[in-house]
Amino acid sequence: MKEDGLLSYLDDMRLAANKARLFLRGINEQEFNADERTQMAIMMALALIGEAASRIDTLYPAFVSDHPEIAWSKIRAMKNLIAYDHYRAELPLSWRTASVSIPELLDQLDLIRDWHTQGE
Repeated sequence: MKEDGLLSYLDDMRLAANKARLFLRGINEQEFNADERTQMAIMMALALIGEAASRIDTLYPAFVSDHPEIAWSKIRAMKNLIAYDHYRAELPLSWRTASVSIPELLDQLDLIRDWHTQGE
C-alpha cells in the first residue's frame, strides 16, 4: 500500500470537513435553512468528503475494514445523494451531518492520521 496516497485522501477529507465546519460557524439551523449559499457550500464539502472516502474504499479496502469507526458507507451515500439527486438532499440531513457528524469525523481523522504518522 502506498501510504502517502492514502494520507493525501485522508487530508482531502479533513480539509473539506474543516471548511464545512467553518461555513457553519456562527449560524443556527434556521439560518442555514434560509441561506442557499451556505447550503450549497456545505453540500459541496460533503460531496468532496464522500469522493475522497470513495477513493479510499476503492484503493485501500483493507484500510476501510481496519477503521470501522468511520461511517464509510454513509459518507459515500451522502456524496451520491448530493451528486446525483441533489434536489432531494434534505436540509435537516445536511445540517445534522455538517453540525454533528463532521466534528466527529474530524476527531476520528485526527486520531487515524496521528496513529499512521507515528508508525512511520
